[in-house]
Amino acid sequence: MTSRLPVVFILLTVMIDAMGIGLIIPVMPGLILDVQGGDLANAALWGGLLSFSFAVMQFICGPLVGNLSDWYGRRPVLLVSLFIMTLDYLVMAVAGSIWLLLIGRIVGGITAATQSTAAAYMADTSPPEKRGASFGLVSAALGLGFVMGPPVGGLLGDIDVRAPFYAAAALAFGNFILGYFVLTESVTDETRRPFDIKRANPFGALRQIRELHCLGKLLCVLLLYQLAFNTYPAVWPYFTIARFEWSPLMIGLSLTVFGLSMALVQGGLIRVIIARFGEVSTVNIVFFFAVGSLAVLGFISNGTLALMLIPFAALAAMTVPALQAIMSKQTPENAQGELQGIFTSVGALAMIITPISMTSIFAVFTKDGAPVFLPGAPFLAALCLTLVGLLIFRGVTRDKTQSSLG
Repeated sequence: MTSRLPVVFILLTVMIDAMGIGLIIPVMPGLILDVQGGDLANAALWGGLLSFSFAVMQFICGPLVGNLSDWYGRRPVLLVSLFIMTLDYLVMAVAGSIWLLLIGRIVGGITAATQSTAAAYMADTSPPEKRGASFGLVSAALGLGFVMGPPVGGLLGDIDVRAPFYAAAALAFGNFILGYFVLTESVTDETRRPFDIKRANPFGALRQIRELHCLGKLLCVLLLYQLAFNTYPAVWPYFTIARFEWSPLMIGLSLTVFGLSMALVQGGLIRVIIARFGEVSTVNIVFFFAVGSLAVLGFISNGTLALMLIPFAALAAMTVPALQAIMSKQTPENAQGELQGIFTSVGALAMIITPISMTSIFAVFTKDGAPVFLPGAPFLAALCLTLVGLLIFRGVTRDKTQSSLG
């Protein structure tokens, strides 16, 4: 490639998309209460169902989108996704019932291809030894988006709970216009792979990828980690209201701290850590930060201490790009889009399970008559999942193929 502008656009795409998501997180409890009524525990359950619906469609369609991008190219898939995302936010902005919100999340899940397609683009344009750093840049762009999204969403949410959705739609549409003019295609005739319907579903794609060395167990590790890490967005607004009585603005500010910390970790620190220790040791190291952070959040009762803990919790965000780099090295060049689609499905599967399970745990331990008031119970459940994932990963890296993992 002779120009870096398309790569810059890819990073801006991911960042702006994350801003759109970050804009609406602080106001989701208020919006659900506005259209549905009930108490906070009930709102948390509906919030889990909305995230569940989004993730189910993402799980089903992730490999489909990945296979389409391997054949038709990254550019058309990305632009179509951005356009429909714009419409999705507008639907949610005017929704007057919980069912219309649900439809909006279903459509959004079908077209939520931007992150996986962006990662495939970075794989196309990066040599294997630099893919960990490239995936880190994508993750850093996500972090920067969350830095800017939540405080703006909190400010707009204090004015009107629907205002952030209009802002998110405007960002997505502006991103679509920019991409139309600057994005070039990264799939070449040499790397283009014909579309195969048998592989364009999560189960067929997983069967194909599992034939490659060690990827089945590593995908299991990735799933367990994301089940645990997704506890943060699934319950954080509800957890901080129940435990610290935070306002939407304060929730947005706390997510800003988290996003900034993730951006610094994934955009800078990960390059140093991977270069010094390699991908395998990086995963082992950062898993321990995840374990410590989740254990503390399970019982913490001081909001200031929770804010101070966020940068340490964000260190665990190096896990995903390091695992992606390990698995990308084991995958043929003409299947990078398919692999990224599988990553999308694994992440979506985590989002299918996490919101329903963790918000249910939250509701059990915060509702009237709860056996014990423990808003941090979901983080303790996430701690157990993290420990299991760490054990599996250490088992994989102890076998005879350790040298091939990086």
